[in-house]
Amino acid sequence: MPYVVTQNCCNDATCVAVCPVDCIHPTPAEREYSRTEMLYIDPGTCIDCGACADVCPVDAIVPGDSTAPDVDRYLDLNADYFRRNPREAPAGAHVQPLPASIATAGVTHDPPRVRVAIVGSGPSAFYAAEELLARRDIDAEVTMFERLPVAGGLVRFGVAPDHWHTKTVDRVFGRTARRDGFTFHLGVEVGRDVTLDEVSAHHHAVIHASGASGDRRLGIAGEDLPGSHSAREFVAWYNGHPEHVDRFFDLSGERAVVVGNGNVALDVARILVSDVEALRRTDIADHALTVLAGSEIREVVVLGRRGAEHAACTTPELMALGSLPGVDVIVDPPVSAGPEETAKLRLLEEYSRRVPVPGNKRIVLRFEATPQEVIGTDRVRGLVTSHTGSGRRTEIDCGLVLRAVGYRGLPIDGLPFDPVSSTVVNVEGRVVDPATGSPSRGRYVAGWIKRGATGVIGTNRWCAVETVGSLLDDLRVGLLPEPAGSGGDLAAQVRERCPQAMSGADWRAIDRWERHEGRAAGRPRVKVVDADTAADIARSARVSGISG
Repeated sequence: MPYVVTQNCCNDATCVAVCPVDCIHPTPAEREYSRTEMLYIDPGTCIDCGACADVCPVDAIVPGDSTAPDVDRYLDLNADYFRRNPREAPAGAHVQPLPASIATAGVTHDPPRVRVAIVGSGPSAFYAAEELLARRDIDAEVTMFERLPVAGGLVRFGVAPDHWHTKTVDRVFGRTARRDGFTFHLGVEVGRDVTLDEVSAHHHAVIHASGASGDRRLGIAGEDLPGSHSAREFVAWYNGHPEHVDRFFDLSGERAVVVGNGNVALDVARILVSDVEALRRTDIADHALTVLAGSEIREVVVLGRRGAEHAACTTPELMALGSLPGVDVIVDPPVSAGPEETAKLRLLEEYSRRVPVPGNKRIVLRFEATPQEVIGTDRVRGLVTSHTGSGRRTEIDCGLVLRAVGYRGLPIDGLPFDPVSSTVVNVEGRVVDPATGSPSRGRYVAGWIKRGATGVIGTNRWCAVETVGSLLDDLRVGLLPEPAGSGGDLAAQVRERCPQAMSGADWRAIDRWERHEGRAAGRPRVKVVDADTAADIARSARVSGISG
């Protein structure tokens, strides 16, 4: 029985390198990789060796005869990909580069020294750190700065709490943080506690991997009324982001509207109607769980401007909606799809044919609906939409509007910013002057601030690899400035200015505490959501000699 890739695929393609028969696609070397929903295993080529499952960082690969949820659907989804994308190359021809530690293993004599600072601690930051520290052809030191007391970025604060398998990719980041040459400064903000110039003076290069902390707006009347929020804020709130703990979301109405139909839109819709007892078994923030337990929301309308064939969500995320207990999925207007249509359209047709169960909550996937105005005086009372084709206007009564139309990067002091793409101006990760194209020596970007808010967790791996490749090319030809000070000098400066700053050992102590509390409650972890509590846990671990 062939193995199969399932919903929580992170796309980091670790599995591709170990497959002896080249049956996992698309690979990072193939054009389709940058826009694929997930990776797929060819059932006609797979030899059932299980090597891919052994290395998958999020346990997304299972035997085809396993009892994993929806495994039969995923077998069909994997096979369908290869029916639509037949392989031209013969099986067995690897196209993915070897891991850095293997590819550079032959270099043993006097490798060049390079000290790199990384701003941010999300996937692209850790993938860049791993690419630097795993190589044998350089002697790398990495200093990572995170302004929050805990690390993780998108993995901790973006992935939905009921997708806990996806969050297990943090094990990979934990291994990187234990490597020789890695230094962590948490609770330290570059630009506030230390300047970018000060960081640059102690490193050959700085990689900015700070993500996209802004959101796109609808540009309609009433958008700023109480009760109208970005989905980014709602996601950060229920995931326990320290800066969003005190946000208020009014869940007293029976209906909410989510504008947009990508994966984030489906995440927030799912959380709003999920059984609270099921959420209690996740790592959702306790304050959010309390509010959701008192929620009156019975229906979430998810709006898409275009037709069903353009739905922005991935097929696995759409599939997850159909198995929510006590929740009906309504497609408006209903969809018809033939056997040659995409798996996504065929799934929407299946939902269209389902008969609603009286008393169930509802997620309504409404297509060809363009938001025109948020209605209300003191707070949200409804949303006016128009049919994208006919212009016919409809008023939806609701008490909550969440816009899920995209994240956007924010400008970074001292770096050129493109307001259209919401990214730092760069070429293959090198920061460049937009007027001349000349590179800014020692300045690099990775992740969403480099390419925009696209892709999934694993996409950041190859984005980071490209950036590190540019950095090392510049190192080899002598284009990186030599540091004026040592890493120790900078660490002393950080301790003086930020006595509450925490280290990698402190982060691991907080992680252990969260997991311990989680096991006692039958959950993956109980999240620490404020800096003072995080500092107390780290301090206690230091005193007891447990940190490390």
